[in-house]
Amino acid sequence: MAMARRSASRLLSSFRPFSLLLQPLDDAPSLAAAAAAASARRGMSSASALRARDEKEVARWRESMDRMRNIGISAHIDSGKTTLTERVLYYTGRIHEIHEVRGRDGVGAKMDSMDLEREKGITIQSAATYCTWNGYQVNIIDTPGHVDFTIEVERALRVLDGAILVLCSVGGVQSQSITVDRQMRRYEIPRVAFINKLDRMGADPWKVLNQARSKLRHHSAAVQVPIGLEEEFEGLVDLVELKAYKFEGGSGQNVVASDVPSNMQDLVMEKRRELIEVVSEVDDQLAEAFLNDEPIQANQLKAAIRRATVARKFIPVYMGSAFKNKGVQPLLDGVLDYLPCPMEVESYALDQNKSEEKVLLAGTPAEPLVALAFKLEEGRFGQLTYLRIYDGVIRKGDFIYNVNTGKKIKVPRLVRMHSNEMEDIQEAHAGQIVAVFGVDCASGDTFTDGSVKYTMTSMNVPEPVMSLAVSPISKDSGGQFSKALNRFQKEDPTFRVGLDPESGETIISGMGELHLDIYVERIRREYKVDAKVGKPRVNFRETITQRAEFDYLHKKQSGGQGQYGRVCGYIEPLPSESDGKFEFDNMIIGQAIPSNFIPAIEKGFKEACNSGSLIGHPVENIRIVLTDGASHAVDSSELAFKLASIYAFRQCYAAARPVILEPVMKVELKVPTEFQGTVTGDMNKRKGIIVGNDQEGDDTVVVCHVPLNNMFGYSTALRSMTQGKGEFSMEYLEHNTVSQDVQMQLVNTYKASRGTE
Repeated sequence: MAMARRSASRLLSSFRPFSLLLQPLDDAPSLAAAAAAASARRGMSSASALRARDEKEVARWRESMDRMRNIGISAHIDSGKTTLTERVLYYTGRIHEIHEVRGRDGVGAKMDSMDLEREKGITIQSAATYCTWNGYQVNIIDTPGHVDFTIEVERALRVLDGAILVLCSVGGVQSQSITVDRQMRRYEIPRVAFINKLDRMGADPWKVLNQARSKLRHHSAAVQVPIGLEEEFEGLVDLVELKAYKFEGGSGQNVVASDVPSNMQDLVMEKRRELIEVVSEVDDQLAEAFLNDEPIQANQLKAAIRRATVARKFIPVYMGSAFKNKGVQPLLDGVLDYLPCPMEVESYALDQNKSEEKVLLAGTPAEPLVALAFKLEEGRFGQLTYLRIYDGVIRKGDFIYNVNTGKKIKVPRLVRMHSNEMEDIQEAHAGQIVAVFGVDCASGDTFTDGSVKYTMTSMNVPEPVMSLAVSPISKDSGGQFSKALNRFQKEDPTFRVGLDPESGETIISGMGELHLDIYVERIRREYKVDAKVGKPRVNFRETITQRAEFDYLHKKQSGGQGQYGRVCGYIEPLPSESDGKFEFDNMIIGQAIPSNFIPAIEKGFKEACNSGSLIGHPVENIRIVLTDGASHAVDSSELAFKLASIYAFRQCYAAARPVILEPVMKVELKVPTEFQGTVTGDMNKRKGIIVGNDQEGDDTVVVCHVPLNNMFGYSTALRSMTQGKGEFSMEYLEHNTVSQDVQMQLVNTYKASRGTE
């Protein structure tokens, strides 16, 4: 009995809740308080541990983002951009030997691997080359050199946080330098300048610096002074640290620091004072110290230059000779010291749930994932998609959502591009540039974790304005030809492919002459398919200007079931403020036509609108109203009513006084003022309407609206009128009615071409 009691008490003490219930009632509150205090202590310790872990995690990614730079290198053609990039890759250990662009060994520079990429800017096999310098991660991003004003260029520039603008010390600021700088300004990219080729005869960096200030409107100053010029160019003096640097060793890899040469003391102090003055004009903290005549320390000046550069108020100017391996390492230090890290750049997304309202992204891994696919590449293992992560974290095996298509995708493999190899990684956070395999998407698609619906670029893709008929010369290369067209459509949403229903030809459409020429050339070079190109075609449209009635009976009797369908109603132009381009209204009262035939009638009218009778182009801005009709119990069918509506449309179309609409382009010209008269005179000849004329330094900016049909071959004409100094951008504005004489000409041409067929 006693044994049973002892075992029961042991059981009760081990099973604590029951033993609590068996305590005297007076002790219950004190025990409850003790339990609550213990649980609170546990909660506090777990919360503080969680907070400490979170803080450690935040500190880790903050340091990682501080040590990251996403830069592009841009320049005028032949300023030494490829040579500079080659040296950057060599000194950062990305490549192990230097090859010249036109070297005797015949290897060629690393960046010159693809023929056609030369026309597009930096010639890199991968879109983002990853290298490390002094413990910092630097992504050199493929920035297209020529703006075709297509979506693709905008996306490449979006990914940059900073840039190096290379200028030639002999050529100075050239026409392409102005274009590249304008691009940078448009996309608000902080930059440093690098005056290259100081070893060449006639090198004058101070002339180039003054040109940058006058022609590019740069608020800039030199942060270095060269030791000697041309053949005597030996090294550089750093104006911030007041140290002289010489570059020794076979490839200039050993940077030797020494004191400033005594014969250069006066020049160095004068240029340092100029640098401090220029920076203090845009930085209040430095201005205060400068006005109080306090000695400016190197770290003070460095911090001021960084603040001003990141705020895009100042551009530090570096110097050197990439070909002679001098000045590249200090330039890399300057990229780390003065260009922003991803957290210092403001990035905006468009919220699709709030009709594309602009949203400022925090740029931290703590936020929901937002990433942009900015480049696609056909790799050995399928499509390689480059992603710039703006917010959040992406992990291998995660499910991500493509906002543009609404598809949910699993990330099968996540890699970081390093040299020619791919380094597999498990996760990547905001600010990084990574590549994913096996994700089916198009260039410019935005990925999120599904909690937000943001896109990094507007989803309103402009309509193509020009078309070309293309066909492969050899019948055997049809497979490669269609493969190329499919790939280009994915890469560039402004590039469309279709079939001409009459001739059966493949039609490619795009944003202009150059845009389509580049794709035809890429088909030839990358897919080895020679294509035959037809004449450029403008995408005209037709519309009606007045109301017209229709009443058409389609009756066909044959052996067996016949065809019977009658449609009555009218067509009229849509009001200008309406959203759609085609409207169909069923106003029939009663059952004159059974309701199951109405969709077939609408389909017939839609089909008829695909080809107007004037020049065979689609008809837009039209409203079709069905008011009456008749059907037959046996002979009426969907086909009969579809045919009745097509013939009814053709019957009344001429009575609605149709007109032709042509695409009108907004053209912005930038030409030196001395050519203004010639250029505007030529625009008037092309039936252009000049809507704006501004002065910008030595240049005149003319804005005009010109029919696209009159703009063929304009780039060549502009070059010859302005000695190659003029440039223009062209974007679609609207479709507008053509004049009566042009309409007659187009109709006659169309009839003649139909007659010959």
